[in-house]
Amino acid sequence: MNFLDFIPENGFEIVGISIGLLTCIIIFFQVIKEYRSKEKSTLSLSYVFGWVLIFLFWTFYGIRFRALAILLTNATAFILQIAMLIVVLRKRKLKV
Repeated sequence: MNFLDFIPENGFEIVGISIGLLTCIIIFFQVIKEYRSKEKSTLSLSYVFGWVLIFLFWTFYGIRFRALAILLTNATAFILQIAMLIVVLRKRKLKV
């Protein structure tokens, strides 16, 4: 028998939301750092855009399978990653 079967589903939801939101906080701080930095961004567009697509997929996955932890955290991360993409694009346009 799998030991994970003994953990209630709502326990996984609570832990999943907590860990997912912690990840979003980390992304938020990176967006702030990138925004405040006067230096040219070292993030490649393919890297930033790749994460946008990844978080978008997992957001749709959370919607499709009604997985609250996946939906909530990845939708938040998707919005934060869009913000990161905007910051990086603006820095490239301004040629900081």
